[in-house]
Amino acid sequence: MPANPAQLLANAPEYTVSELSSALKRTVENAYGHVRVRGEISGFRGPHASGHCYFALKDESAKIEAVIWKGVHGRMRFKPQEGLEVIATGKLTTYPGSSKYQIVIEAIEPAGIGALMALMEERKKKLAAQGLFDEARKQLLPWLPEVIGVVTSPTGAVIRDILHRLEDRFPRRVLVWPVRVQGEGSAEQIAAAIDGFNALPDGGPIPRPDLLIVARGGGSLEDLWSFNEEIVVRAAAGSMIPLISAVGHETDVTLIDFAADQRAPTPTAAAEMAVPVRSDLAIEISDLAARALVAWKRGHDDRRTELRSAARALPGAGELLAIPRQKLDNAAAALPRALRASTHLHHRRFTRISGGLTLRVLHAQITHAKQSVAATGARLAHCTQVMLRHRRDRFAGLAVRLRASRVANVQAQRDRIARDNERTRRLAERARRALVTLLRRHEARITHSGQLLAALSYRGVLARGFALVRDDAGQAVRSATAAGSGARLTLEFADGKVNVTSDTDQTAATSSNPPRSGPTSEPKPVSRKRAAKPAGQGSLF
Repeated sequence: MPANPAQLLANAPEYTVSELSSALKRTVENAYGHVRVRGEISGFRGPHASGHCYFALKDESAKIEAVIWKGVHGRMRFKPQEGLEVIATGKLTTYPGSSKYQIVIEAIEPAGIGALMALMEERKKKLAAQGLFDEARKQLLPWLPEVIGVVTSPTGAVIRDILHRLEDRFPRRVLVWPVRVQGEGSAEQIAAAIDGFNALPDGGPIPRPDLLIVARGGGSLEDLWSFNEEIVVRAAAGSMIPLISAVGHETDVTLIDFAADQRAPTPTAAAEMAVPVRSDLAIEISDLAARALVAWKRGHDDRRTELRSAARALPGAGELLAIPRQKLDNAAAALPRALRASTHLHHRRFTRISGGLTLRVLHAQITHAKQSVAATGARLAHCTQVMLRHRRDRFAGLAVRLRASRVANVQAQRDRIARDNERTRRLAERARRALVTLLRRHEARITHSGQLLAALSYRGVLARGFALVRDDAGQAVRSATAAGSGARLTLEFADGKVNVTSDTDQTAATSSNPPRSGPTSEPKPVSRKRAAKPAGQGSLF
């Protein structure tokens, strides 16, 4: 019968879980190292609270866990999103905490132009739903800005085209905010430039622009992808300064074009939108000045004609002043008589009033005033005594209530302390009983573990009459053929050890028969009939 695999591996070296997990981790990392994996992002819900990103890459029939560390995610130009098909580059490893393998991503890129267009359309719908592309929120461009802010690369041909076009049409002051227009970190620089221009104060050392131009030359969709980033679109939509988007050629479309107040097909066209032609303005101003002079002369002649017509229709000064002059003469004639009548009337009134002012009247008024003051003082003293009595009675009642409340509070605190003491005593008793129960439970578990250890120990097998055979190195000998000729062996019994030497004849005889499975036992006495058979039974020693 075949040997039991568990018995064959009984003396095999043991691994701890950590040792086995570390060995698997080293095997996976050494066998694969850095790999490129193409798949669809699944289970992505944005960076974790720690800043790390956890998700999975999957295809039609398999899935692998993925992680992006916080520092790597911050440096990525292309951010992962749910459902996007990407090509990830990273290191394959294992996570011992959950016994699974995963890829630590170091770089990620979309899987082709189709994925970029799908991502762009999805982002466009999302931002449009939030109202960032509404026409109602767009601002009108200033007719002739004093200062123009340009967000672009300082080394490209775009800024030179804009400056040349402004110089030809209408020279204006230009402030350039140098940024990277493609590559890692370019989107953050563009958004920071737009916000920086908006943060400039009015009347500061650096003038605040009246108009912004975000410009870049043409390129592929990947080259223009920085202007499709959400941070750039939100910065353009939130700009309080009117903004012109001049990204790429006329056929290139980016998301900043929808958020800007005006889109220009090229950077040169943006400069043409920003300012009018100076010579045309001069000609128009000359025409308007000539027309204004002709209109002023014509109006002056019309006013002169109207004034002459009005002067002929007006009556003379004598006719207008005849009636007011007559009224003035009548009033002047009646004035002396009116003055005498008014003086006589006031004299009679003064005489009547002075007749009533005698010493008797004054004494009576003074006496009445003294009586009124005395009555008022008596009423004030009486009111003061009544108020003091009411306040004294009120304070006495409050003192009685305060004493009663203090006694009640003391009794309530005593009752509460008594209840807490009783509760503490009950909890202490419950804790003591629980501790005793827990100690008994642990004692029973230890006793059971000791019994189980004694039952499973090989020394119990030795106590039943078996022996353990070891060679000079102390390794267990599982078969007679492993002993060899003249080998020195050690037999371990339950009560001690015995050193023996193997017999050559017996070893050879034993090697003709395969060892039986199971523990070795003492040979039973056989009859002479069975001993006469050719198949001999080898000795244990």
